Amino acid sequence: MATFKDFRNSVKPNWCPGCGDFSVQAAIQRASANVGLEPHELAVISGIGCSGRISGYINSYGFHGIHGRALPIAQGVKMANRDLTVIASGGDGDGFAIGMGHTVHAIRRNIDVTYIVMDNQIYGLTKGQTSPRSDVGFKTKSTPEGSIESSLSVMELALTSGATFVAQSFSTDLKELTSLIEQGIQHKGFSLINVFSPCVTYNKVNTYDWFKENLTSLKTIENYDPSNRMQVMQTLMEHNGLVTGLIYQNANQPSYQQLVHGYSDQPLADSDLMMSEEKFKELVAEFM
Repeated sequence: MATFKDFRNSVKPNWCPGCGDFSVQAAIQRASANVGLEPHELAVISGIGCSGRISGYINSYGFHGIHGRALPIAQGVKMANRDLTVIASGGDGDGFAIGMGHTVHAIRRNIDVTYIVMDNQIYGLTKGQTSPRSDVGFKTKSTPEGSIESSLSVMELALTSGATFVAQSFSTDLKELTSLIEQGIQHKGFSLINVFSPCVTYNKVNTYDWFKENLTSLKTIENYDPSNRMQVMQTLMEHNGLVTGLIYQNANQPSYQQLVHGYSDQPLADSDLMMSEEKFKELVAEFM
């Protein structure tokens, strides 16, 4: 049986010291082992950005896609091989800007993929520009006078898009984050896990200390019910989305795969319909 060490490889992450993404990587590795996965049973699909490098730092199948396109790739992988546990990952710029359309449609489809977003409210890889998650007044190289746009309320948007699993965590809480990823993997449907992952180099506002002062754990809210959609939305609005824990789950909604007519239990990779090497070469030759 695999341990979290089996999900390590020899590639050393080149994130800045103190980056929250280190904890996200560790949580994915621990959660994968805790739910009983082997490295060959996991595929990590990532987009572009500092967070996009994570697919190369985990010992599993991995695919480093293009900006904002992690989810289309992840959905294709899952549809082709339902035996794989598929985790898509990226940053708030990757998933909530250029990739926002894909995020919304993946949510409403309820395809059985876990999407982990490393949310640092800034574009880190391109040296510090305002992201869709930056607050009004946020000053960066792209908004030297302060941003005039409001921050995207992602958790509320996910609920209104029909999400069946929504969670949020803070990168310093490795235990909670690991648990939420485990629950996301085990959930039969689309799981969105937003992780506040501070950028220590370019975001001097939303720091570790800032999050510690402003985040509210849902465990401290009396009688909070993650299955009560109305209560969930009200709680998010009252706390400006700055909550951590399992926000919402609907375990009764069938996943996309369960609803697709004729969707085979057998992965395409194991199907007799797979093209032979000879046939593939014959088709390629026609285009030479």
